[in-house]
Amino acid sequence: MTVTAYTLAVVLNLFCLFLGYRFLFQPASSAAGYGVPADPGGDAGPYLTIKGLRDGTFGLVGLALLAFAGARAEAWFMLAVALVPLGDTLIVLRHGGTKAVAFGIHFATAVVVLISAGLLFAV
Repeated sequence: MTVTAYTLAVVLNLFCLFLGYRFLFQPASSAAGYGVPADPGGDAGPYLTIKGLRDGTFGLVGLALLAFAGARAEAWFMLAVALVPLGDTLIVLRHGGTKAVAFGIHFATAVVVLISAGLLFAV
């Protein structure tokens, strides 16, 4: 179970880094994939950059916690971070995104993050 817990945590943190990179360097396509496309006539650039920075930072902090503080610290971090995809679920639903994206991507991500936290607590 230890290998599974650590592997899932590393994969989730690397995925956060990937999402951060995409939002920083491919903001329009990333916003569409998020479930709420950026308004072509508006200036959503700063907000998409903020999201990229947020996601990338979560990935880096998660990897640092896992490497230097251990599984228990990472588990608490994952538990707290699960609020983000839960919030993203509500954002997508509130702003006209599809239920498939809201639940199939964001809510499912929250569930996987919570599973990761549970596995890390069990290590």
